[in-house]
Amino acid sequence: MGLVERFSKLRSRWSRNFPPNLARLMLLGCAALWGGSYLLAKFAMEAIPPQWLMGLRMIGACLCMLALFHKHIVPYLTPKIIVPALVVGLTYWGTMVTQTIGLQTIEPGRSAFLTAAYCVLTPFATWIISKNRPKAINLVAGVICLIGVGFVSLKPGGSLSLSAGDWLTIATAVIFSFNLTCLGVYTKRFDPIAVTFVQFGVAGVLFIIGALFTEPMPNASWLAPSVVASVLYLFLGATMSAQIMQNIGLAHVPASQASIIMCTESLFAVTFSALFWGETIMWSSLVGFALIFVAVLMSVIKPTKQSLHRN
Repeated sequence: MGLVERFSKLRSRWSRNFPPNLARLMLLGCAALWGGSYLLAKFAMEAIPPQWLMGLRMIGACLCMLALFHKHIVPYLTPKIIVPALVVGLTYWGTMVTQTIGLQTIEPGRSAFLTAAYCVLTPFATWIISKNRPKAINLVAGVICLIGVGFVSLKPGGSLSLSAGDWLTIATAVIFSFNLTCLGVYTKRFDPIAVTFVQFGVAGVLFIIGALFTEPMPNASWLAPSVVASVLYLFLGATMSAQIMQNIGLAHVPASQASIIMCTESLFAVTFSALFWGETIMWSSLVGFALIFVAVLMSVIKPTKQSLHRN
């Protein structure tokens, strides 16, 4: 049985009976894939400018998705999906362009933890868009998570000095909180794979346009085996697979809870960065890790009643 046929059989499980814990596990897997993307994006950008890199990442993911999952995508390519495509595509583009450009000047682990600030913003974005008041537990967990991010962001000497790259990455967190909330809405109305496809399509076109006007054209250094391998991971793993897992998970887990689970990408990112990039981990980072794990546990220990109530 081919991959498409197996995935088609799984489609019937994307219903209200989809196991909540499996959805949460998918979100955690998404976080791990994203965690690895910081290191490999940092490496790839030594040869490829950021918008070209992201354009290749988005378009490559779209082509792979269309080949593998066209039965899930083509039926939803109707006028009804135009507005959702523009909303999630524009917010995703904003998220990725600010993060990728910011990553040029800061370490992968630092970028990941600053990006994780979206977890405290998502309940407020959900409140604005869906009129769903955040639960007290979400707010407390979000604040604890943000404090953890603050500890990880401390520089040697105990100071927190934010550079232009830091501010761009903080902007990433703000935009991503709205992207996450919108995805939570649209993946309940459309097939999550179709939503992922149109999101990548819109973002990919914007990246290519931006690259054509602001960055140098491709050259031979892009074809180095290590660079090609990094790009393949970015669009097959950290883009296509991770986003599909995220969107399926968001269809069954409240966005405010999902954001806390997925902020563990920063833990994966700083671990990979320390192991393979040589990023130094200070005592304050360890405190931050502990606080973020506390926030995650607060979000998921008693999630079932909330999930059933909202679904």
